[in-house]
Amino acid sequence: MALPRFLDLFKPISRFIPEVKAPERKVSFQSRLIWTILALVIYFVMSEIPLYGIPKAQGSDPFFSLRVIFAQTRGTLMELGIGPIVTAGLVIQLLAGSEIISFDRTNPEDRGLFTTASKFFSIVMIILQASLYILSGAYGTVTFGVSLLIFGQLLAAGIIIMLLDELVQKGWGIGSGISLFIVAGIAQNIWWSSFSFVTVSDGKRFGAIFAFFESLWNREPITSWFYRGHGYPDMLGFITTIVVFLFVVWVEGMRVELPISHSSYRGYRGRMPIKLLYVSNIPVIIAYALFANIHMFSQMIWNRWNVGNENYLLNMIGMYNSTSNMTPTGGLAYYLTSPGNLQGVAAAPLRAAIYVVIVVAVCIFFSMTWLEIGGLGADQMADQLIESGMQVPGFRRNKQPIMQLLNRYIPTITIIGGAIVGLLAAFSDFFGVFGSGMGALLAVSILYQYYQTMVQEQVEDIYPFLRGAFKK
Repeated sequence: MALPRFLDLFKPISRFIPEVKAPERKVSFQSRLIWTILALVIYFVMSEIPLYGIPKAQGSDPFFSLRVIFAQTRGTLMELGIGPIVTAGLVIQLLAGSEIISFDRTNPEDRGLFTTASKFFSIVMIILQASLYILSGAYGTVTFGVSLLIFGQLLAAGIIIMLLDELVQKGWGIGSGISLFIVAGIAQNIWWSSFSFVTVSDGKRFGAIFAFFESLWNREPITSWFYRGHGYPDMLGFITTIVVFLFVVWVEGMRVELPISHSSYRGYRGRMPIKLLYVSNIPVIIAYALFANIHMFSQMIWNRWNVGNENYLLNMIGMYNSTSNMTPTGGLAYYLTSPGNLQGVAAAPLRAAIYVVIVVAVCIFFSMTWLEIGGLGADQMADQLIESGMQVPGFRRNKQPIMQLLNRYIPTITIIGGAIVGLLAAFSDFFGVFGSGMGALLAVSILYQYYQTMVQEQVEDIYPFLRGAFKK
C-alpha cells in the first residue's frame, strides 16, 4: 500500500482551517486600495492595544531591531507580529524546495492543500511562540489563569494577522499583507523617531529633529547636537538613516546584464539582469528569524532551568538579566544580539565584532542555500532560458554551456550580496539607524514592488487588452 503524500495529510483538517475566499471576479483597483488601507488600519489599531493582564513594559528593548523587521510592538496584541507567519512560510518553502513536499502547482486541489499546510504551520508557530514568550518569563511571574489569558490574546491576534495577509494576497488587496505590515511598522518607527513630541528623561523631545533644535536653542555643545546617548534617536541616526536608504537604492540598481536572443526571432535582442542583491532580502530575514527563535528558546531554558547560571552547558546557550527586560548577558544569545549604539560598541568591542561576523556568515550561508531551494541556481536559470526559447549569443542552445556561463556570475554575486546585506544589517544598528538597516533594505524593496504593482494595476484598468502581456 502506497504511503499518502505529505499534502494529503492536511485534507481532513482543511475544512477547519479559517480561510478567506478569493473574489469571484476581478476587484477594481480602487476597491483593492480600500481593502489594503483597511488591513493597514487594523494592524495599527492592534499594535496600540496593550495585552490585558501584564504590566506596562518599561525601559529599553534589547530585541528592538528584531521587532522592527517582524512588525512587532512590545507589550501589545502585535507582540508576535508576523514572526510566526514568516517562520512557518520559510519552513514550508524549505520543505517544498528540497522536494520533501511535492505538489502540482497547476492543480487547484494541490494549491489549496499547500495553502492549508502553510496556515496550519502558521497556527502551530503562533502557539509555539506564544507559549515560549510566557514560559520564558517575558511577562514576569504570572499565574496560570493570567497565562491562559495572555495566550488566548496572542493566538487570536496571530490568526487575525494571518487572515489579513491572506485577504490582501488573494486579490482583495494589493501586494502582500506581510510586506504591507513590515513597511508600515518601519515607516511608523522612522516617523516616531524623527518627530515625536514626547519628553524623555534627558529633558528633550524623543524625536531627533525636535531634540536637535532644542540643543541649538539651549546652546549645548556641538557634540550633543548630533549624539544623545541612552538609546534615544539623534541626528547621527537621522543622517545615517538617509545615507543607508540612498545606499540601498543604489545597491538595488546594481546588476550584471547578460545579452540574450530568441532562437526563433533572429532580430530580437535583450539582456538578462543579474542583480547584485540576487536573492533579495530573503537570507537576512531567515537569519533574523533564526536569531529570534534562538532568543525565545534560550530565554525559556534559562528561566526554567538555569536562573542561577549554574549549568555550564546551558550557559553556552544563553544567560539573562531578569531585572533588565531579560537582557542577554552571555552565551550564544548574547552574541546574536546587537550591542546597540556606538556607546554599546565602545563598551563591548569584542561582542560587536563577533556579532558582525556571525550575521555576515549566516547571511552568506543562507544566500547560497536559497539559490537551490528558491530555484535561483545556474541550473534552474539555464532551464528557464531554454524553455522560454532564449539563448546567449555565441553559445550553443544547450544547457551545459549556458550553465557554465551563469556559474561565472551567480555564485560570486550571491556571496557578495549576502555579505552586503549582512554588513548593512549589523553596522546600521551601531549608528542608530531608524528602523534598523535591515528595515531600510526591506522598506526600499517592498516599496519598489508596490510601485510596480500599482502602476501595472492602473495600466491594466485603463488598457484591459494589456493584461495578457503583463501575465506573460
